[in-house]
Amino acid sequence: MKNIFEAPFVREMERTTANMYRLGWDERNGGNISYMLDEALVGKYLDFNTVLRRIPTGFDAKELAGKIFIVTGTGKYFKNVDDDPETNLGIIRISENGLDAELLWGYKDGGRFTSELPSHLMSHIARLKADPKNRIIMHCHPDYTLAMTQVHEMEEKAVTRTLWGQMTESIVVFPDGVGVLPWMVCGTNEIGRATAEKMKDFRLVIWTLHGIYGAGRSMDEVFGLIETVEKAAKQYMLTLPYDKKQCISDEELVALAEQFGLTYRKDFLDLPQA
Repeated sequence: MKNIFEAPFVREMERTTANMYRLGWDERNGGNISYMLDEALVGKYLDFNTVLRRIPTGFDAKELAGKIFIVTGTGKYFKNVDDDPETNLGIIRISENGLDAELLWGYKDGGRFTSELPSHLMSHIARLKADPKNRIIMHCHPDYTLAMTQVHEMEEKAVTRTLWGQMTESIVVFPDGVGVLPWMVCGTNEIGRATAEKMKDFRLVIWTLHGIYGAGRSMDEVFGLIETVEKAAKQYMLTLPYDKKQCISDEELVALAEQFGLTYRKDFLDLPQA
C-alpha cells in the first residue's frame, strides 16, 4: 500500500482547508467539505477489508451505497488539518443499507464526520442526478456573502441579479445563478432536504445568516464558485452606502452570455418580451 499521507486527495484537502481558513471563510470549527473519491485510487492507499468502526449516517443514504468520501470532522478546526490530517479528516464508505458509514481511515481521536454530513450526502445525491461527474460539496461562511444576507432581499432572482451586476466574471462563472434558503436550524435533516432540493437547479445555495453551499466536479471548481460569489458580494457591500454610477445592465449580461456561449437563467433578467 502507498502512504496515505501522500495521497492526492488527502493533500488536496489539506491545501483547501488551509486556504479557506486563511481567507476567514471557516472560523473556529465552522465549515465542512465532503469529497467523493475514486475507488480504484483509494484502493492504492487503503485496505477496503479493514473497517475501523461504523458510524450512523443520520439518514438513509442507500443511493450512495459503496461510495467513498473523505470528510472533515465535527468540531475540527480547518487550520489544524494540514498538521494532523488523520485526526481532522476521515475516509468513509457508505454501507449497503445506507444507514451507516464505515470508517476506513481517520478520526483517530474517536471523532466522527461533520454534523452536516446528512446535508452533504443529500446534496451529493441531488447533484449526481444533475451532473454524474459531481464530486465535491463545500460549506463555509464567507464574510461579505453573510453580510449581504442581512441587507438584501433574499430571493433567488434578486440575489443572483445583484451578484451578476457587480462584476463581469459573475455570470460567466455561475450562469445558473444561486439558490437561496431562509434561516434554518443547521445540522438537521430538514435543512439538508431543503438544500438538496435547491441543488437540483443550482451549484450554489446561500443559507441566510449562515453561509453558502457549493457543489462541483473538482475542488478548484467549487472553491472558484464560492470565491466569485464572495468577491461580488464584497463589491456590493463596499458600494452599498454610495450612489452607484455604473452597474452591468440586463442587455450587457445577455451580450456576455452570448460571447461566452453560456446557458444561463434568462428568467433572472428583465428583458423586453419578443
